[in-house]
Amino acid sequence: MSLQIKQLTKTYANGVKAINQLDLEIKTGMFGLLGPNGAGKSSLMRTIATLQNPTSGNISFDGIDVLKKPMELRKILGYLPQSFGVYPKVSAEKLLDYFAVLKGIASKKDRTKITDYVLELTNLSDVRKKNVSGYSGGMKQRFGIAQLLLNNPKLIIVDEPTAGLDPAERNRFLNVLREVGAENTVIFSTHIVDDVKELCTDMAIMNGGKILQKTRPSEATYQIKNKIWVANISKEQLLEFEENYKVLSSSFNEDNSLAIRVFAETKPNEQFTNTSSNLEDVYFIALKNANL
Repeated sequence: MSLQIKQLTKTYANGVKAINQLDLEIKTGMFGLLGPNGAGKSSLMRTIATLQNPTSGNISFDGIDVLKKPMELRKILGYLPQSFGVYPKVSAEKLLDYFAVLKGIASKKDRTKITDYVLELTNLSDVRKKNVSGYSGGMKQRFGIAQLLLNNPKLIIVDEPTAGLDPAERNRFLNVLREVGAENTVIFSTHIVDDVKELCTDMAIMNGGKILQKTRPSEATYQIKNKIWVANISKEQLLEFEENYKVLSSSFNEDNSLAIRVFAETKPNEQFTNTSSNLEDVYFIALKNANL
């Protein structure tokens, strides 16, 4: 199974081109779509999920022409948007049963079986009688995963799911998603580099409605091995260094100086020392190259 996207473009009525002649292939497994806010990720997710029509282009999944037969895709699609609204004062158990009815599961016995399964998988069995409106942010996100699994989807889309979660809830959510992604095609859209590093075997970096780079996290990090350099400078020197070097990031030290990370094929000057590369470096390099 693979998702094929060809020459996809989405231009809104106000003239904003959110997706710009985008080509992408996504195979079975966890796929990370990484990009800053406003990169066009959510527009792409909504278009794949058949919630909006593109201006032009084609999408196919497992032999389904998505734009011509959206209902065929919806039968095997699970979607968790950035903001997942839930009904107040309704228990998880009852709400999942209701969603199962909407997804065409007529048999009460079958609905009970699938509801029990998704509650167990998302670690919500102990709070199945509790109103979903009283759930924490992380629990609501796990409930979102539970509802999208009701129709045994082959394609799963989750859009910025860890934004706003505390570290413990984020870890619990990622563990659930990791298990779900083993046998499905899962597109994980995020601006958080660590989410992709921890979850995904394949990834793409997106900005300005385009794919800047498609790679594997481990391979991308290896390709810039021995090309990342660090130095401590004063705050006043930052502008000068940004003009002369490809500065990827900077952070304050305890003495109020700046620690900068620079991408360069060779040692920029004697002030710098070599350091190990990481996925965040890959991300910033792609964004900077796109802006040149």
